[in-house]
Amino acid sequence: MPSPSQRSTQARVRAFDWLRGLAVLVMVETHAMVLLRKELLGTQVAGVLDYVNGLVAPSFIFAAGFSLALVQVRAASAAGPRAPRVLRSLRRIGEVLAVGTLLNWVWFPISVEPGWLLRIDILQCIGLTLLAALPLNVALGGRPRVLATASLLVGLALFLVAPFADGVTGPLQDLFNKAGPRHSVFPLLPWAGWAFLGGAAGATAARGTAAEIRRLAVGIAIASVALWLLKPVWLAAYPPHALWVTDPANTGARGISVMAVLLFLLAIEARAPAGARRSPAVWLLELFGTSSLAAYFWHEILIYYQVRGVSVIRLAGGRCGWAGFAGWVVVLVAGTALLSWLTDKVYRRVDRRLAPRPVPAVGPVSA
Repeated sequence: MPSPSQRSTQARVRAFDWLRGLAVLVMVETHAMVLLRKELLGTQVAGVLDYVNGLVAPSFIFAAGFSLALVQVRAASAAGPRAPRVLRSLRRIGEVLAVGTLLNWVWFPISVEPGWLLRIDILQCIGLTLLAALPLNVALGGRPRVLATASLLVGLALFLVAPFADGVTGPLQDLFNKAGPRHSVFPLLPWAGWAFLGGAAGATAARGTAAEIRRLAVGIAIASVALWLLKPVWLAAYPPHALWVTDPANTGARGISVMAVLLFLLAIEARAPAGARRSPAVWLLELFGTSSLAAYFWHEILIYYQVRGVSVIRLAGGRCGWAGFAGWVVVLVAGTALLSWLTDKVYRRVDRRLAPRPVPAVGPVSA
């Protein structure tokens, strides 16, 4: 992280990698809760975990929007054509949608009922939202302050219209609420709003100072408090809706916590000595933060995919106490980390081979 008066020019802002890495780490624990015995799900410990787990999706989606805006704003100010960088972002969005579709194909009978492709889980939500946000980021990449403002306004608008999405019916219902025939887990509303908030942070980080990034996070936190305090207003103003999902007060409550975590991570990054050796914990967070797509895929496969009728969910689903649950979480995190690390190695090698070769400069012809 640059100093308060320095512009941000480093390739990555580590605090956002850590935020995404934390989200992936907690996501593994979240999905592993299917291993707990049913009577444990009603305990106070499970209640605390549920609260923490509820911050995973907004953090994950927020970080995705951050990365898109960061890349596009930097591309707008970099030398050379922008088209390759835009195409690279499009390729990355395509990879997110492809992995989400692959998981839908693994879990659901798409060959019999192609409509399952419309089921929106978190990867589909991220991919479709980034696809919608890309034109805005490309158009305003050269004006990061305008992009940050526009992204904040779009995010706020999506949060405020989200309660109306619960009344959407018809063939596209799965895109907008959980009550559709495929019971989407993360419909576009309200979750797409988090990507635009992240886009505002990415635009600020690309050309702003560390202090500006912190001020933006504090501003989002203050706005989140306002949304949360206005809960009686939302209940009176909107038709019946899913209170714990689409209500702006719920979004505000999540926003307070997510921004608190982000500000904590920004403070740690600001105090970390430049070039300091990474601890194993930081290495794990940065691995999950920079290889989050692979980590998402592999932890899902490790929990649910059956090999000759055997899977973690078949072996331990609904049978574990807290000690067994903790042990399985450690195993799943370790397995996910190993497979993500290997995937990252392969991906980087393929990426280098696919990258266009630099054209050698041609000097003047001597007489």
